[in-house]
Amino acid sequence: MSLHFVKPYHKHLIKTSFLISSLLWGMIPGSIHTVCAETAETDQQLSQTDSHTVAIDPGHQGPNVDMSALEPLGPGSTEMKAKASTGTQGAFTGLEEYQLNLDVSLKLEQELTDRGYIVVLTRRDNDTAISNKERAEYAAEQGAEICVRIHANGADSAASGALTISPSSANPYVASLYEQSNLLSQCVLDSYCQATGFDNRGVTYADNMTGINWSTIPVTILEMGFMTNEHDDLQMSDPDFQDTMVTGIADGIDSYFESVGKDVEN
Repeated sequence: MSLHFVKPYHKHLIKTSFLISSLLWGMIPGSIHTVCAETAETDQQLSQTDSHTVAIDPGHQGPNVDMSALEPLGPGSTEMKAKASTGTQGAFTGLEEYQLNLDVSLKLEQELTDRGYIVVLTRRDNDTAISNKERAEYAAEQGAEICVRIHANGADSAASGALTISPSSANPYVASLYEQSNLLSQCVLDSYCQATGFDNRGVTYADNMTGINWSTIPVTILEMGFMTNEHDDLQMSDPDFQDTMVTGIADGIDSYFESVGKDVEN
């Protein structure tokens, strides 16, 4: 899925602003420092003890599944969007994004389970007809505390690197989720880039994403890299490197719950 840049199947122009807390939630626009930078030391005992429930959403599905019907952009919205799209494709590997997203998500499920998490997956194959709205609802119905949506990017340029997408503080549907979604976005992105060596493109704030607007739990979209960039595309398609990607995402989830736990204690 492409949000920061033009993608073969759809275009989104999103104003990117970087909001970070000097304490935890105070906003300092333009800063590139994050509260989740120290992700090298993950506290796996925390997740094992608390058995947090995490939803993983492998973005898109196969082109044989017709998801062109419309659904509301958010609760009570009169604006409609397609239920889902098929995503982008590796310009150098030919790997479809929906397959990459599923491959990484299945590996992430195993890694998180090994760390003591309870994991909810929104799909396990490429033929599941589940919309973006339904993905958000399913995650919450299954008792998930957070939702990490797995995607990959595309562009008409040589852009590379990873980014995450969070609802903004002014989101008309889920503004109450901003603080924790922003924290989750920071933690996952920082850990992922630390593990993979991919460029950290920061957090993008978007209020036109159906899967975000229907969420009732903290949510982030991870754009793992650009499938239109040779380096990113080749790396992401490598099964061994996918293990590194998964470790980074899981470390970020650990870091998020550790940060939330510390905030509750304080």
